[in-house]
Amino acid sequence: MTHPSLLLALQSAAPAVVPADTAWMLVSTALVLLMTPALAFFYGGLVRSKNSLNTMMMSFVALGAVGVVWALLAYSLAFSQGNDWLGGLGNALLAGVGTEAKGTIPHVLFMAYQGTFAIITAALISGAVVERMRFGPYLAFIALWTVLVYAPVAHWVWGGGWLMNRGVLDFAGGTVVHINAGVSALVAAMVLGVRKDYGRQAILPHNVPFVLLGAGLLWFGWFGFNGGSALAANELAAVAFTNTFLAPMATLVVWVLLDYFRTGRATAVGGATGIVIGLVAITPAAGFISPASALVLGALAAFPSYFAIVARSRTRLDDSLDVFAGHGIGGITGALLTGVFASKAWNAAGNDGLLAGNAGQLATQALGVAVSVVYAAAGTFVILKLLALVTSLRAVPRAEGLGLDVTQHGEEAYSSGEGSILVMPDAVPAGVTAPALAPQPAAR
Repeated sequence: MTHPSLLLALQSAAPAVVPADTAWMLVSTALVLLMTPALAFFYGGLVRSKNSLNTMMMSFVALGAVGVVWALLAYSLAFSQGNDWLGGLGNALLAGVGTEAKGTIPHVLFMAYQGTFAIITAALISGAVVERMRFGPYLAFIALWTVLVYAPVAHWVWGGGWLMNRGVLDFAGGTVVHINAGVSALVAAMVLGVRKDYGRQAILPHNVPFVLLGAGLLWFGWFGFNGGSALAANELAAVAFTNTFLAPMATLVVWVLLDYFRTGRATAVGGATGIVIGLVAITPAAGFISPASALVLGALAAFPSYFAIVARSRTRLDDSLDVFAGHGIGGITGALLTGVFASKAWNAAGNDGLLAGNAGQLATQALGVAVSVVYAAAGTFVILKLLALVTSLRAVPRAEGLGLDVTQHGEEAYSSGEGSILVMPDAVPAGVTAPALAPQPAAR
């Protein structure tokens, strides 16, 4: 028979739902979900008007495709009990996911919160393939990628897998989200090849205010992304929230100065990009470093991504919206600097970094970076090549010229004259998935 005092201790130690933590995580889940429509505006403003709806739809559709796949299978593979390499099927089809406590919040809320991460990670990749990838194959790609690439890496780092057991620190997604998406975007851009007009004419953003709006909403949502990763309304959430407040400010200042000294102008697109890269870089470190360190990290993070974008623009690599330079390089920078600035004084559950006398943590972070890079690259390449065996990944040149809004969706973002382009149901060109158009001038 259990002694009453021991029974009382066991009962008090059992997981229990805490209302304050639940309230914060409900808000955080909504904030992170908002980031995907915010990304749609950020990416949509950066492309030409004839492709803006298609670009925005690539983000919006992830809300459905990735969200459903997450609930049916990917969540279980990422977070249910399994082995060092992959979770099991215990939570497939949301079996066993109810209102019982997962930490101090309901299990169903934990699943939903993590699902918002999976959604925006897949959507990030679209920025490398906009203006040329067909919509159907893109849908298939993000669904497969979520199961085969995102879920295993999430398990390794957050779900009790081998990188977590090795001590890799990733508070809110430097490896799982940004390196994963950034490297996958790079591979996708290389597999698809350059846009029809790339290098032959200027390809300019059609709506810079959309870019600024998207960046602002991303920053707003990122407070749930990083602050919510504490999974409780506590001191750690406050630290992560504050670091998310400070780091992008420093990146923005440095980015604008770099723009000014290199070109003599401080551009709006550059400023918006700097904010996003500061957010990317602080993500893995948000709950492990001091606010003062967050300012330094944010300032340092501007340099590698800025010069990566400058260098990429001089090559034939058509990573359309510089996803790798922004999220890949920014994520790598943030993950490695976590190993420099981490301090157990700010998070006892974390580890000390290089500046606190633990050089080994930097090596551990480098291991997490290397593994994420290799796995994301290999997984993405295999998925795209397999899809290419059964369908064409790219729109045909005529569809690219007309724009993917009309050829893939039968819609226009901006009508002209007395109405939109007339969409006819016959004479569909090869490789075009939407109805063909009545004869029209070439691309605007």
